[in-house]
Amino acid sequence: MKTKWVILVTLIFISKDISAQKSDDIVAYINTYRDLAITEMQRSGIPASIILAQGIHETEAGTSELVKKSNNHFGIKCKDTWTGSVVYHDDDERGECFRSYDKPEDSYKDHSDFLHASPRYAFLFKLDPMDYQGWAYGLKRAGYATNIRYSQILIKLIEDYKLQQYTLIALGKMQEPGDMIVTTKNKNDLAQNSFTKKTEINLPPAPKYPPGQFTINRTTVVFAKAGTSLLSVADQYSLPLSRLLDFNDLDQQDILQNDQLLYLQRKRKEGANEFHIVQSGESLYSICQQEGIRYESLLELNQLNKGMEVAVGEKIYLQSAAPSKPLLAQQKSIQQINAYQDNTSTSSSITHIVKTKETLFSIAKKYGVEAEKIRQWNNLDSSNVKTGQELVIYKN
Repeated sequence: MKTKWVILVTLIFISKDISAQKSDDIVAYINTYRDLAITEMQRSGIPASIILAQGIHETEAGTSELVKKSNNHFGIKCKDTWTGSVVYHDDDERGECFRSYDKPEDSYKDHSDFLHASPRYAFLFKLDPMDYQGWAYGLKRAGYATNIRYSQILIKLIEDYKLQQYTLIALGKMQEPGDMIVTTKNKNDLAQNSFTKKTEINLPPAPKYPPGQFTINRTTVVFAKAGTSLLSVADQYSLPLSRLLDFNDLDQQDILQNDQLLYLQRKRKEGANEFHIVQSGESLYSICQQEGIRYESLLELNQLNKGMEVAVGEKIYLQSAAPSKPLLAQQKSIQQINAYQDNTSTSSSITHIVKTKETLFSIAKKYGVEAEKIRQWNNLDSSNVKTGQELVIYKN
C-alpha cells in the first residue's frame, strides 16, 4: 500500500512539473513576441490573438527545431515565389523546404504579407478582428494547416492565455501599461522568471467567490485556484478522488489547469435560472459549473452532443427542453465566412500599395468602387490611409 502511495505522489508531481514547464514556455513566448503581434495587427489587420496563437503552436512555444534554425515562427514553406534563404525540415514529408529569416521580426511580417497576398485568405479580412473563432476556423478552411484540430488548438490557446487582450490593445480599446507582462499563476515561479521585473497587466476581474464552502443551485461547492491538487481537495472534504472528478465532469487528472468551481456534491439536473445567454470566452463546461447543472443534462436539454460549443449570444435552456438546437460557434463563423465569400466569389482581388498624397477616395475613384467598400474590405476604422499601406481591392 505504501509503495502505491509513493508511486501516485511521484506521478502527481511529475505531471505538475511537465504542465508547469509547458505553461512557462508559452508564457515566455507571449512575453517575448506580444509587441510584434500588436504591431503586425496594426499594420496588417490580422488579430494579434491569432498571430500569437499560431506562433505558439507552430513553434512549440519557441522550442521547435525549425524555429531555432530558421526564425520561421509560422511554418511557412518556400512556395514558388520565395527567393530568400531556406532550410529543409521534415514535416508532412521528409526534407521539405521552409523559409528562413534573419530575425523573428522578418517572420512575423512575412506571415502577414503571406496571408494578404493569397486570394484564398482574403475573406478573413472581412471578419470582425475580435472574432478569433472565425479566424481560427477560416484559416483551417482555407488550407493553412493539415491538422484537423488546428482551429480548436488556436481557440484553446487564445482562451487559456487571454490572448484577446492583445487584440484589444492593438485596436486601442484597452490601455497598455508602461510595462506589461503575462505571468504564470504560481508566484514561486516568478522569482526565477527573467521577465518578472515588469508589471503584470490588469485583466478583467474574475468572479468573486467566498472562501470555503458555499452553495450554487442548492449544491455545495468551493472555488479552487489553478495549480490546486484535486487529490488534496478530495482529502480535505473526505471524498474519493473519483467522486470529485465525477461531480465536476472532469477526466482523470490531479492538477487544475485553470481557476474553477469544484462541486462537492452531484450537480442538479436543472438550473436555478430558466436560461443562460452565452458570453464571449464561455464554454458549455464553464456554464455548467457557473449554473450548477450537470453537463449531460445541459446537452440533453439543448439537443447538443459532447464537444460542441455554442455561439456567443445564443440562449442555453437550463430548466426545460430548448425548442431548437442553438447555433454552434463554428456554424456562426462559417456563416460569416460564406456570406463574405458569396459577396466576393464573382470578384477578383488586387493589392494596392498606397502612394504619396493618395487618399481613400482617390483610390476608390481609380478602381471605380466605393470608398466605404474599401474600408470594409480592409477593416479600416477611418478613411485615413498611410503611404506604403497595403489595401485589398475587389473588382467585378
